[in-house]
Amino acid sequence: MLSRRALIGGGAGLVAAAGMRALVDEAHAAVPDLNPGLPGGVHDAATLEALPNKAPLIKLSYRPPNYETPVSYFDNIITPNDAFFVRYHLSDIPETNDPKLDPKTWRLKLSGDSFDKPLELSFDDLKAFEPVEITAVCQCAGNRRGLFQPHVPGVQWGAGAMGNARWKGAKLKDVLARGGLKKEALEIVFDGADGPPVEKTPDFVKSIPAWKAMEDTVILAYEMNGAPLPHFNGFPVRLIVPGWTATYWVKHLTSIEAVAQPFQGFWMKGAYRIPTNKFPLVQRFLSQETEANTPITEMMVNSLITSPTDGALLPVGKTAQAKGIAWDGGYGIAAVEVSLDGGRTFDSALLGEDRGRFSFRPWMYEFKTTAAGPLTLVARARNAVGQTQTSALISNPAGYHNNLVPRVTVDVR
Repeated sequence: MLSRRALIGGGAGLVAAAGMRALVDEAHAAVPDLNPGLPGGVHDAATLEALPNKAPLIKLSYRPPNYETPVSYFDNIITPNDAFFVRYHLSDIPETNDPKLDPKTWRLKLSGDSFDKPLELSFDDLKAFEPVEITAVCQCAGNRRGLFQPHVPGVQWGAGAMGNARWKGAKLKDVLARGGLKKEALEIVFDGADGPPVEKTPDFVKSIPAWKAMEDTVILAYEMNGAPLPHFNGFPVRLIVPGWTATYWVKHLTSIEAVAQPFQGFWMKGAYRIPTNKFPLVQRFLSQETEANTPITEMMVNSLITSPTDGALLPVGKTAQAKGIAWDGGYGIAAVEVSLDGGRTFDSALLGEDRGRFSFRPWMYEFKTTAAGPLTLVARARNAVGQTQTSALISNPAGYHNNLVPRVTVDVR
């Protein structure tokens, strides 16, 4: 189990207390408003803190660790490993040298009634599969939950419970084939080495449909941006399900089970569910769907304004530039539009580099500040299947899928 001492005190690669304070103070100065728009109590409690081998991130909870990436990092397409957000449901997290995580002793167990035979793979076995690399956004289903009106319970994320990275590993379907996956397999179930602090807390175990598991883009990753996975992002191996929310991206992976019946675990039946037919989903998880609700699956089309920031001062009569990113569930960003009149009319922005359909897509828009006073910019993304960001928040009990068009108000003088 990862101890408090390991989190904030000793160990190789940790920042000394004085240096840590200097980093935090410097980051506070660079980011005067860590989480704009959040409820007062959450907003006031948000502080920058560095986990081991991480840059200072916005701490929303310590146990389990939930740390958000400051929006300034999203000026780049790829989110650095040390600035990538951290999300856990359970607080019993093994340390890196625990046999369950040490690559020398780590094992991946394949079992279940829809495999021909039980199988155990070592880290070297996994790396012997043909490697693939894919750039994909990892986004918590509750990203921007803290901006919901009315307020909903849960971790009060701002806009930084996400990141974009190059993930390298083995195709899941190749690993399943090694175990002799049977045609009657309905779901594939995943468990990781992190666990509950007390026996009555349900372990974090997730499943995906067998058809999804067979897609070429679903991988078991052991590298992130050309380096081993960071400890707090799933070391040594995690599941990558591009286009789907991060609830399925199981960290510290230790077992895969193939089953012919719908998996009945709490984190499938009781959590990460949305009202049926309320969101424009293309990919549905039918074996887990009920008349009332369905598991969350793909990310909604979304965008973020990274510059200028809310409250920025812009000179009147000058050319200014708005920048940001857009992303969706893997259909590809077709357009981003920007409004200078609060959302009444829109004009096309210029799309930047395309790193693939699962990646952030940068955009830029130049405009002239013609009059002094407040100016509200609104961004709106559209994807290749015609889905557009919403101008009215789609309410749901857990605050998932906040893809409301972002707004930034600047002061023109």
